Amino acid sequence: MNYGFVKVCAATLGIKVADVRYNANKIISAIKEADGNGAQIVVFPELSICGYTCGDLFNQCALIESVEEEIAEIAQKTKDCSSLCFIGAPVANGGKLYNCAVAICAGEILGVVPKSSLPNYGEFYERRHFYPADCGVGTVDLCGITVPFGTDILFKAENSPDLTVACEICEDLWVASSPSIRHALAGATVVVNLSCSDEVVGKAEYRRDLVKIQSAKLLCGYVYCDAGDGESTTDLVFAGHNLICENGVCINQSALFENGLLYGEIDVEKLSSERRRMAESFFTGETKEHKIVEFEAGDRPFEITRTFSRYPFVPASGESLKERAELILTLQSKGLEKRVAHTGAKTAVIGISGGLDSALALLVARRAFLSLGKPLSDIVAITMPGFGTTSRTKDNSLKLISLLGASGRTIDIKNSVDVHFADIGHDKNVRDVTYENAQARMRTMILMDIANETGGMVVGTGDLSELALGWATYNGDHMSMYGVNSSVPKTLVKYLVGYEAENIGGECGRVLKDILSTEISPELLPPDESGKIAQKTEDIVGPYSLTDFFMYYSVRWGFSPEKIAYLAQKAFKGEYDGQVIMKWLKNFYKRFFSQQFKRSCVPDGVKVGTITLSPRGDWRMPSDAEAAVWLAALDEKF
Repeated sequence: MNYGFVKVCAATLGIKVADVRYNANKIISAIKEADGNGAQIVVFPELSICGYTCGDLFNQCALIESVEEEIAEIAQKTKDCSSLCFIGAPVANGGKLYNCAVAICAGEILGVVPKSSLPNYGEFYERRHFYPADCGVGTVDLCGITVPFGTDILFKAENSPDLTVACEICEDLWVASSPSIRHALAGATVVVNLSCSDEVVGKAEYRRDLVKIQSAKLLCGYVYCDAGDGESTTDLVFAGHNLICENGVCINQSALFENGLLYGEIDVEKLSSERRRMAESFFTGETKEHKIVEFEAGDRPFEITRTFSRYPFVPASGESLKERAELILTLQSKGLEKRVAHTGAKTAVIGISGGLDSALALLVARRAFLSLGKPLSDIVAITMPGFGTTSRTKDNSLKLISLLGASGRTIDIKNSVDVHFADIGHDKNVRDVTYENAQARMRTMILMDIANETGGMVVGTGDLSELALGWATYNGDHMSMYGVNSSVPKTLVKYLVGYEAENIGGECGRVLKDILSTEISPELLPPDESGKIAQKTEDIVGPYSLTDFFMYYSVRWGFSPEKIAYLAQKAFKGEYDGQVIMKWLKNFYKRFFSQQFKRSCVPDGVKVGTITLSPRGDWRMPSDAEAAVWLAALDEKF
């Protein structure tokens, strides 16, 4: 099973101009090699069977007749290959000559797509030899058979519902209204482009950006195959710059001036899922009727070579991480700024635990108050030690509050909770959910009352990962007046706190780094005999690296449980084995479904990334939905 991935190949070969048989033999060898490697789509450059730079030789009958003969030979000698192949060739039809892509699969010529936009400037003078496509879909007699001919042909895989392939040729991409636009609107998930683009300074970067943007706009995979060695260098040089892109991301690209076969895997299942999610905005306007040509895509298993980050919410490293961190912190602080200004709140009241989330909320509040010109002392930061608070987290809380210039208060909640236990008749020696949640709710009541007392608002500290897992006490840390971390997952919280540690530096940076190295815990159960944290969150809900990975691919992309398990095993190879991944993936689904009721009434909070679980925003889910389908899929597959 290839989990919705389609293996594609862009093949740039060293050709000989006008030596059609030589080129055809190279094409045959490349098709066999690519097919043997599991490629389901193989694309060759524009006019690759004879060479783009033939000039007035295109007017020679001998060349055109030889091309037709060799197309038949290619089909005959690749009949055992299941790859859908696109070969660039001049094709005569109705007394005109067209610059075309000939589609061949399993020895059968499926159709011919002519080029729509012919350059007629500078060194390019295609109109001297070719006619631009002037029809929707007709037919052409080629190699003794009649096949579809036209610009609006879609090649649909019978055995892969998400794979539909369309074709355009070189300049078609560079014009304002590319054929691929209507192809994508008609259902094409992969667009191939047979090109012969000359190389000049700066063009490779522009070309790469153009292909990436087109794939992003059209929510498609895009395979761009460029001519290279062998084309005439009378006036130009061609570098064979091949590109494979998917929804704005360059999956693979060739180095300039290197012939060969470039492979990549395009996730058409992901593209179809994204289109369904964006259907109302994506499928706008009317499109021409397309001719559907069916083929059977090769379905042999192949090795998926793409890599998947263990931390999909976090940039890899370097300047991109710093820029992303700065942007997210600014989004968070601007959201809080607006709420403080609108409500006229005098203070921001935050509970500080000595953990990551509350540290980030305090850092965001500091930025907001500096921007508003309000004194940092109007940030009321309260540490509330309870039965599980360790000296390390308490000390870090007090230090951080002081170093950031906030007003600090310490309110020990143990006596209040003891009184509450007495009121409800709970034995404090029974350390159950009541024991834990009473502390969380007591802290929230204190924060709310102090916000009233100081004319302020409570700033929530809970993060996106906790919302996904339901790891919050209902009407305890679950509640606030504005949640600045509500769309920031735990793995990203760590990076943001680390960024601010480096950014602020000094003693404050040291404290933040110590918070980063502290075990994640709600500290609702007493410490161990050595005074260290005994209640470890990741032992209960799973490693946040895994749960964030699961959340990203299930919520953002809607992937199946089996596919998420497969991707996780690739991403976390060497860190977690399949059994551990399955354990926590099942746990994720159980918690995600059972805890929706907590997400149905969360406070307002700024969206900073592609995922938010706000019921007012991107996530609408019934609180009583069942996880049975998702869990059954994992049981059946693994």
